[in-house]
Amino acid sequence: MPDLLRFRTIIYWFWVLAIPLVSCKKTQETTSEPEFQNVLDLSVIPQDAYNLDGFGFSDLGAWHGFALPPQDSIEYAGGFSGPLLMKTYGRWIAKSLCQLNILDQNLHNIPFEPSKTKIYSLPGRLVQELETENLRIKLTLIFVDERTSLQSTKIQNISKEAQRFYLSWNGELFERNIDFQTSTHSFSFQLPDSSLLETAFSIPLKSVVLKDSILDVLAEKTELKKGENMRIEFVIRYSFHQDFKDQNLTALRDLLQKPELLDQQNQKRWNKYISKICTPEMTIAEKQLGVKCLQTLVTNWRSPAGDLQHHGIFPSAAYQGFYGFWSWDSWKHSVAVVQFDPFLAKEGIRSMFDYQNKAGMVADCIYFDSTENNWRDTKAPLAAWSVFEVFKATKDTAFVREMLPKLIKYHQWWYSDRDHDQNGLCEYGSTDGTLIAAKWESGMDNALRFDETKILQNSATAWSFDQESVDLNAYLQKEKEYLAILCSINGKNELAKIFNDEAKELADRIRTYFWHPEKQWFFDRKLNHGVFLEAFGPEGWTPFWTGIASKEQAASLVKIMLDTSRFNTKVPLPTLDAAHKKFNPLKGYWRGPVWLDQAYFGIEALRNYGYEEEANQLTQKIFQNAEGLLENAPIRENYHPISGKGLNAKHFSWSAAHLLLMMEKE
Repeated sequence: MPDLLRFRTIIYWFWVLAIPLVSCKKTQETTSEPEFQNVLDLSVIPQDAYNLDGFGFSDLGAWHGFALPPQDSIEYAGGFSGPLLMKTYGRWIAKSLCQLNILDQNLHNIPFEPSKTKIYSLPGRLVQELETENLRIKLTLIFVDERTSLQSTKIQNISKEAQRFYLSWNGELFERNIDFQTSTHSFSFQLPDSSLLETAFSIPLKSVVLKDSILDVLAEKTELKKGENMRIEFVIRYSFHQDFKDQNLTALRDLLQKPELLDQQNQKRWNKYISKICTPEMTIAEKQLGVKCLQTLVTNWRSPAGDLQHHGIFPSAAYQGFYGFWSWDSWKHSVAVVQFDPFLAKEGIRSMFDYQNKAGMVADCIYFDSTENNWRDTKAPLAAWSVFEVFKATKDTAFVREMLPKLIKYHQWWYSDRDHDQNGLCEYGSTDGTLIAAKWESGMDNALRFDETKILQNSATAWSFDQESVDLNAYLQKEKEYLAILCSINGKNELAKIFNDEAKELADRIRTYFWHPEKQWFFDRKLNHGVFLEAFGPEGWTPFWTGIASKEQAASLVKIMLDTSRFNTKVPLPTLDAAHKKFNPLKGYWRGPVWLDQAYFGIEALRNYGYEEEANQLTQKIFQNAEGLLENAPIRENYHPISGKGLNAKHFSWSAAHLLLMMEKE
């Protein structure tokens, strides 16, 4: 029997046996703290399948998500925008797949009262409160597993007499010519890419019709006596071919027969998340920012699917180009995520090492379809830092034992494939000999320091820039220190000593070789003749963050970093000296915008060297002046240092991660 047919047969027998979830008992609800209501504006009605503006709600690693209709959009009240499907790119399946309508006994629509409509988000859920003349309705949407969302509809008769009505749901689909199947309690869409979108109800359906992209669902007539209430559940499950064999009767029964338990589990999990990142000392605004960071990271969480073998986090599901896991993004995400979800933090690291090749290289990014993985370059080496921070938070020695051989192999790869002259100082490069891939490897794609760079061949599969980068070597030096610690944890004391000795030697070299005594900054240098590439950027404070800089060097760096004409801008620590003639935040991706990872490294460096007050001042400038951080606007990929305007992708994960880290340290 084919998988899909087998699954539909299971569904049929489930609904034959299922007990309808309609209750006439009043239930007491738990409400979340009002201070976390609408910390993110998630309202949008998508006008086409591929416009991701306004998207921002998913959970538990699901590959679909939703948005809210705008508060004043009574036309779409009763439904949640979407779902948005996220397999290989983002596409809305519908403006609203299942929008609730209340119909009278003649099947005429009973309108919701605009003045009594409330549409809002809370941590981990979307909510609508609606009223007709005689009925009070509350809709709640949560996720209950990595493939499934659950929508609960609670209806109370608030009139003085019995009410008879029909429940109806309709949807306006963007896609046409898809395989559509129905049963007494469910309907499903088999999509051209072999994924399955299925909706199953806790009550029998009178009719389900899809015609000309309009979906109409009608339930049997309902009667509620005075004061009585009822609830109806339905699930939306978005799954892939490899999942079909795992779907079974027990799982479906659990989802639709225990909605209150699932709701309690959701609230408990989110309350635990919040308790991990919000402290009593925080202001309400800071707590709200923390919750916004949480929601951003969790919405971008994807579970194992396709060729992705472990959980991980997209840079942003609200941007079409970011539907995969990137290596240095993943390292950074895990350092923050371990605060509230150690499992997800470990998984994010594992996901990238799943594709470590025989030489030790880790791919730049990996996708649902592994044929699209980018092996042209890797990213800056921060993996050992990430594993160390996860260990520090969890004390999980088994995780260290699992990751250590892979980390060592990755570290050694840099010296075998990215040290052109074999002098112990590495360069960024590529596997295909292209400059663009080598720039991607740095993570700072169009940084000023790479304007005159050339590419040199090391071997048949390895090329290097003709310059040694200070940030790369500072990262590698710090990785040696972390590897030494991780080796000691794992009982490999001789290897730990080797890494410690190498770390000390490399720190001495970086402290002198990359330091410009006249300019008082760390710069990249050209191979052979060693000319400094005098571009003042965040690579200059990387040895400050990693602890390599001497106290005297640190004092000079701080003076430049705190200069209001250079780096202490409205939103501080831009990626290029604001006084430089090529400073251009609007057009230069890494030539002026403030990236919060680099800002965090700079602020953390200040703390590490005792400049606590200065670090707090810069942190507060970011919180106060980066557009929308303390409002309900999305967290952006980067920010304009002069105007504070948010730039590029919305709902950006590593920005959220580093904001959490700044809040933790402040």
